[in-house]
Amino acid sequence: MAEDIEGNAMATVNVGVIGLGRIGRINSRYLLRHPKGARLAAVSTRRPEDAKKFLDSGDSIKIYTDYHDLLADAAIDGVLVVTHTHTHHDIVIAAAGAGKAIFCEKPIALTLTQTDSMLAAVEKAGVLFQVGFMRRFDKGFAAAKQRIEAGDIGDPIVAYAVSRDPNCPESDWAAPSNSGGLILDLAIHDFDMLPWLMQDEVERVYAESGNLACPDLVEVGDIDTAIINMRFAGGGLGYVEAGRNCRYGYDIRCEIRGTDATLQIGELRDTPIMALTPHGVTHDTVAWFEERFTPAYHKQLDHFIECIQLDKPPLAGAAEARTALQISLAATRSHIEGQPVTVATARDIEF
Repeated sequence: MAEDIEGNAMATVNVGVIGLGRIGRINSRYLLRHPKGARLAAVSTRRPEDAKKFLDSGDSIKIYTDYHDLLADAAIDGVLVVTHTHTHHDIVIAAAGAGKAIFCEKPIALTLTQTDSMLAAVEKAGVLFQVGFMRRFDKGFAAAKQRIEAGDIGDPIVAYAVSRDPNCPESDWAAPSNSGGLILDLAIHDFDMLPWLMQDEVERVYAESGNLACPDLVEVGDIDTAIINMRFAGGGLGYVEAGRNCRYGYDIRCEIRGTDATLQIGELRDTPIMALTPHGVTHDTVAWFEERFTPAYHKQLDHFIECIQLDKPPLAGAAEARTALQISLAATRSHIEGQPVTVATARDIEF
């Protein structure tokens, strides 16, 4: 049984996972062996036979084929909503109505209209709501945040971020009607990170974009490369590069330049070894997001459990979810219209 900072025993949190895709399985595996504080009590999936094989835990974990049945389970304290983005709206509203603490993967919706109705339901129900911005829990990004807040680099003035996937995604999955498109799906992490590290709001964005490496994405109306310039309210500048198919690995890096010093966050190397030979200098690369961010996913889930137990607000909640989405929509509209867009005027897009 978990304990609070004063050594008092806290009740175990029973968690239900809605969706057993890639992120759902990462979280479920962790909950299956969670050392303290929580247990995987139930899952909801349209493929119950696959779930039984994956869980391999006898009858101790309930398997539902309808998420409404999971939400009706009085034993469940909190739920992880890790289904496709376009399904989040209805599930979150139902979960709020059922009085469950909610963790929802990013982006929480494809429009501000849906987002606002979701967050209104959460507020009305008075339940905990956390969004899946796991980079806040990554060791490097978290350390950078501490150093910036301590004043180690002076005033942050320039932010630069790279988010590159190694391979073209499946076109059906990447279709903007499902994922929101490259900017909303991938760069939204950077639109959460950079304001957080710069300690300032994004005022304006301007995107240049193209289909340069993944021809199949053209057929579903998506792009594979985007460069987004940003101006912050306090005058700082930012730059985000988001892309598919870099081929060499999963490349997530960030740099924050201040008036006194600069911080570089993340590196491409996975194993801490580099070979220096007469034929050149080589090292391996991070293959995919699981290798890069699984520890952060675990810490993020620990944080969700702790917030339920201690009744405290999450590091990334409703406000952070909406802000990053609004920046993403502004950048997506800029890519569509070919001109700068003020974030405060960002409107919904019909995907």
